[in-house]
Amino acid sequence: MKHKGRVLLVAALVAVVALAFRVSWNALRDIAGAVGADGTAATLYPFVVDGLMALALVATLVLAGRDRRFALRVLGAYTAASLVLNYVHGLVPDLHGRSADWGRLADWDPANWALVLLATSLPVGSIYFGSDLVAKVLHHRPTSVTKPQESAQTSTERSTCDLPEPSPAPPTPTTPALPPPAEPVEPETPVQSAAAASADRPRRATGRLPQSARTKPPSRTPEQLLSEARSATRTWADSDLTAEAIRTTVRTSAAKARELRETLRAERAEGRAAEQRHQMEAPETEAAFAGLAPGYAADRGALEVAA
Repeated sequence: MKHKGRVLLVAALVAVVALAFRVSWNALRDIAGAVGADGTAATLYPFVVDGLMALALVATLVLAGRDRRFALRVLGAYTAASLVLNYVHGLVPDLHGRSADWGRLADWDPANWALVLLATSLPVGSIYFGSDLVAKVLHHRPTSVTKPQESAQTSTERSTCDLPEPSPAPPTPTTPALPPPAEPVEPETPVQSAAAASADRPRRATGRLPQSARTKPPSRTPEQLLSEARSATRTWADSDLTAEAIRTTVRTSAAKARELRETLRAERAEGRAAEQRHQMEAPETEAAFAGLAPGYAADRGALEVAA
């Protein structure tokens, strides 16, 4: 709708509301005079009731959620109250034209009490509900982001002329047909593919292995340790024959290295003692053989030359 049409619509609505307020104003003024209000209060009484209806209507258009429902309840309650008071004014002819004189609103006492309570409670309710509605409107923050459902509904409610012309769809390219494969390829099983992937993937360094995961070296007997120590220390000097050197060479414990050291030293001492005894006993043995066999020396020399 164009701007001029909207202005005319709002102006017509304001005119209708003003005329309806003037019609209701006469009845509410007479009701206020019947319940004891003076001339000024009776004149202002219609603004209290119908004015709050207009305020609640504006709050309904502005607020949302629970505040909007509260404004709708206030609007409905004051509309019903104004309707009841206008209806009573039409049923009781004595109220017409008596703006400042006190009178009864109904012949039946309970009905009269209820109507008087309704008429006198509306100004107090206008103060409370009107202040609450004004506070809600002033503290209301409208959300600028529209919901997807509302935007979709708005687009569907628009007329065909307002909608933009659809753009033509781009042509889809035709892809040439691929030739069939020469021979089918057997799909790899998950186990084979996982094994191939693990074989192709380089192993990453995992750091130092824990002691429990290491393979223990085979245990050696004392004879094997002694044999290895003999072959390793055969060319060593006596000063080099220490427990630490034997431990690092044979890779054994310190206690076993000390035992091997003592054993090797004892064997070397026994070897030297045996060699000394042999050197001391050799001349006496040769002299004894020479006395028994005169040709022993010549035969021995010939044997040594042949060797």
